[in-house]
Amino acid sequence: MKMACLGLMLLLSIQACADEAELKGFITNNTVSRSGQEFYRKFCERLNDTSALDFNLAVKERPSARWGILVWVEQNNQPLYRRFLQPNVSDMEQTAYEAADFVLQEISRRKVEALFEDTIDLARDEL
Repeated sequence: MKMACLGLMLLLSIQACADEAELKGFITNNTVSRSGQEFYRKFCERLNDTSALDFNLAVKERPSARWGILVWVEQNNQPLYRRFLQPNVSDMEQTAYEAADFVLQEISRRKVEALFEDTIDLARDEL
C-alpha cells in the first residue's frame, strides 16, 4: 500500500512538472519609468497582434541620467534586443513595433540554429 501511494505521488509530481513546463506566452514587465511602461505596452501589443506566443520574454529597463533609458528584452536570460531610448520619445509606438519585429526574427533564427546544432557528445550547457 505504501509503495502504491509513493508511486502515485511520484507520478503526480512528474505530471505537475510537465504541466508547468508547458506554460508559454508570458511577457514580464520589469520597467520602472513612464517611457519604459509605454514601450512595454506597445511591444506587447505588437507581439500579440503578429504572433502566437509559444515562448516567454522579459522586458527590462535601466534608467540613466546620461544616456537615457536602456531597454532590453530577454528570453531564457539571453538578451535578444537592447537599445537606449530618450525619455521624451514621442513616437514610442514605432520603436516598440520595430523591437517586437526584431525579437520575432531573432527567436525564429535561434530556433533554426538549434535544429542544426550538433549536441551528440555534449549537453547544451557544456558547449
